[in-house]
Amino acid sequence: MEPGRSPPGNGKEKQNESEGEGEGGFDICPRKQGGGVVLKPSLLAKNREVRRGSKSGGSKTVVLLGPGMVLLKGYLQLSDQQKIVEKCRELGVGSGGFYHPGYGQSKMHLKMMCLGKNWDPETGQYGDHRPFDGAKPPQIPPEFHHLVSNALAALPPDTPNPFPLPSIAPDICIVNFYSQTGRLGLHQDKDESEDSLRQGFPVVSFSIGDSADFLYSDHRDLDQPHKLLLNSGDVLIFGGPSRLIFHGVSVVHPNTAPALLLQNTNLRPGRLNLTFRHY
Repeated sequence: MEPGRSPPGNGKEKQNESEGEGEGGFDICPRKQGGGVVLKPSLLAKNREVRRGSKSGGSKTVVLLGPGMVLLKGYLQLSDQQKIVEKCRELGVGSGGFYHPGYGQSKMHLKMMCLGKNWDPETGQYGDHRPFDGAKPPQIPPEFHHLVSNALAALPPDTPNPFPLPSIAPDICIVNFYSQTGRLGLHQDKDESEDSLRQGFPVVSFSIGDSADFLYSDHRDLDQPHKLLLNSGDVLIFGGPSRLIFHGVSVVHPNTAPALLLQNTNLRPGRLNLTFRHY
C-alpha cells in the first residue's frame, strides 16, 4: 500500500526506525552477531509449522470482502515466503534498496523500496530514478511475477463476485517493512495512470512476517473503518469498484511471525508487505 501521510513519532521510535541503515541500505535480515545462544524451535513445533504451511499454501480459501476485494487466506507457502524475504533482503541492501521515506522533516513509520518504478512520497509521482540519490529501482524479479499470476488465477470462477478482476502484469511493486511499532494512515493507491485506475486493475498485496491489523473504508473520515487481521502468507487483492478504497495499517502484532520463517531467514521483528500494481 502506498505510504500515506502519518504524523512523526517520538525520538525513540525514530531511532528504532534507523537501526540497520548504512551506506548499503536497510538490512531486513541482519546477520547474527556475538556468541549468544539462539533457541531454535523444537522438532514438534517445526513439524507443526511445516504441516500448517503445506495445508495453507496455495489454498483455495477465499474470503470476499466487497465488490472486487478478495482475501486469499494463507495462500503463500512457507517456502515461498522464505524466498520472498531472501530476495527482498538481497535487493534491499543494494542500490535502490530500502530507505526511510518521509515528507519534509517528518519520517514515516516504515522502510520502503520500490521495484520497477520509483514512487516519490513527496510528489506522489512515479519515475525511473529516486530523486534524493538518483538510484534506479531494481526490476521486479520473475519469481514475483509468477506468484502474482498464480494468486490471481487462484480465484475460483464461481466466486460470488459480480465484478471479476482482470489479470495484470505488474510493472510496479512497493515493498514496505514495518517494525513492530510501524503503522500507516488511511490513504488511497491512486497515483497510477488514469487508464489503470479506470479499468480497475487490481492491487495484489503479500503479507509476510508479523501479523497486522489492516483497516479499510470507502471514506477517509469514517470513524470505524473495517478491520482485517492479515497473517504471514495472506494475499489481499482489491480492484474494480474497490480499487480506490482507503486503507492503512494500525497495529503490527509482535511475535506472531512463523518461527520457522524467522529461523530460516533471520527476518527482523516486524512485517514485510509487497504491493504489486500496473501503472
